[in-house]
Amino acid sequence: MTTTTGTPGSVTTVYQVSGMSCGHCEGAVSAEIGEIPGVSAVKAVAATGEVTVTSAAPLDEEAVRAAVDEAGFELAGRA
Repeated sequence: MTTTTGTPGSVTTVYQVSGMSCGHCEGAVSAEIGEIPGVSAVKAVAATGEVTVTSAAPLDEEAVRAAVDEAGFELAGRA
C-alpha cells in the first residue's frame, strides 16, 4: 500500500517484513532502510511485521528488499 501524506513531495509506504520478533529486529530493519537515499523516516513494528517508510519519492522495491535482507529478514511485499 502506498499513500501520499499531507506533506508535499512525501510518500509513505507500508511493507510487510517477516521474521522480526523484538525491538532489536525493529532497529536493525529501520537502520538499514533508513540508509536508502530519500528516506526520511522508518517505523518498524515487530508484532505486526509492518514497516512504514516515509520518503521523498516512491522507493525502488528492490532497494528496500536488499536493505531488509542485509538486516537479516525477508521482505514479504507491500502491506
